Amino acid sequence: MILHVDMDAFFASVEQRDNPGLRGKPVIVAGHSGRSVVSAASYEARKFGIHSAMPVFQARQLCPHIIIQPGSREKYARDSRKIMTILRQFSPLVEPVSIDEAFLDIAGCEKLIGSAEQAAQKIKTEIFNHLALTCSVGGAPVRFLAKIASDMNKPDGLTIIHPEAMPKTIETLPISKVPGVGARALEQMKNLHIETLGDVAKFDLALLKNKFGSFGQRLFQLARGIDPTPIEPERPRKSISGEVTLSQDISDPREVKSLLLAQAHRVGNELRAYNQRCRKVSIKLKFSDFSQITRSKTLDTWISSSNALFDQAVSLYDNLTITKKIRLVGVGVSEFQDRQTPVQLSLFTDKNQTNNRQWEIVDQAMDSVLAKFGPNALNKANLNNYKTSTKYIGDQKVNPFYAVEVTITGRVQGVCFRHETHREAQTRGLSGYVRNMPDGSVQALFQGEQGNVQQMLAWCRKGATFSEVKDVSTRTVPVDPALTDFKIRY
Repeated sequence: MILHVDMDAFFASVEQRDNPGLRGKPVIVAGHSGRSVVSAASYEARKFGIHSAMPVFQARQLCPHIIIQPGSREKYARDSRKIMTILRQFSPLVEPVSIDEAFLDIAGCEKLIGSAEQAAQKIKTEIFNHLALTCSVGGAPVRFLAKIASDMNKPDGLTIIHPEAMPKTIETLPISKVPGVGARALEQMKNLHIETLGDVAKFDLALLKNKFGSFGQRLFQLARGIDPTPIEPERPRKSISGEVTLSQDISDPREVKSLLLAQAHRVGNELRAYNQRCRKVSIKLKFSDFSQITRSKTLDTWISSSNALFDQAVSLYDNLTITKKIRLVGVGVSEFQDRQTPVQLSLFTDKNQTNNRQWEIVDQAMDSVLAKFGPNALNKANLNNYKTSTKYIGDQKVNPFYAVEVTITGRVQGVCFRHETHREAQTRGLSGYVRNMPDGSVQALFQGEQGNVQQMLAWCRKGATFSEVKDVSTRTVPVDPALTDFKIRY
């Protein structure tokens, strides 16, 4: 039996968990710019017809009181790793297919974890107990039906399709639910009067291959309950990339290089987290007319430092002749090698190779600091050489001069609360202050990048050690340029 575990509205659910004030409300994870799209929508938001990949302006039209959260890639990745660790307690054959879903092959594990229904319920309970998140689990003898089953009773669902129920399920399954069937295929199937997967079985293999190409072979198998796709627990990554969609089109090469540096830093951090080097670097540029180009370079040496990735990305960019404004900038790497693999050194002094090794040591130290203190604890000093007129978090344009006055009530006064607030604000690079008020509340001022301020507000709502937060009220205030650090006031 194969199980498919799919987290319910993962990004939005994490935000609602970490900020109780968002629970029961329509929430989307997205940027605030006019070009942002929805990364995830809570089930409260989905009632208005909002879904992922929808432009934010459309989401606002459908639900004017929608709450937009900027999101945190690092936080979601951290929770995803915890989820995969839980799943590996039930089977050694776990294949993550995205940050919020995975397949498990539990064949032969029944004596340890029980029936498919029992195993699925245990998984749901473990994830909820450890992360306070719900998931939907589907099970079936074949992979594609397990995925379909997990979507049948969302959210917080549990559906098992046993072997004896497979023929009826296939016969009545809407063809639009079959993975891989897109709009173009649906149009062709409509002409063939194919409405369910069972209808596909009426056609022979030759006709299906003629109409749908290589996918016709797969349709022929699925209609007969055959899915030979194995569960691959150690599927190697073939590429890593990062990109940013801009709120406003740009043409200044200095701004482009600043964004290339930021993405090289992000990609390099992830590359090293997987303990890999690469020898192929690529850049991606999308223009104001939505046309795009990619350029890549295969190197003679293996690299993993962010500095080396940036140098190669800039080299690719400098060789381009660009006449249009740019709306998206991306950096990618591929062709990997384990960092522990011995590398043939040059017989002669190679300054570039030596420089790359030195930067790798620096980057490893930075990675350790970022892992401990958060993604904003350190930044590349080189970014100061490529100042941009606009700052971005993900695809969100943000005002670096953003200030919020906060009043926190509850059991919050005391040295512990003030010092933990001070530490968290400094970690996020904020300026401002925190102080006790005569009425027993705590007042704070946070100013800095909008995304960092929002993260700080979420932390305040959760509360410091030994505190009990009842309410957090906020109001936007003018920036105080005299505040250049975060202080504790008494």
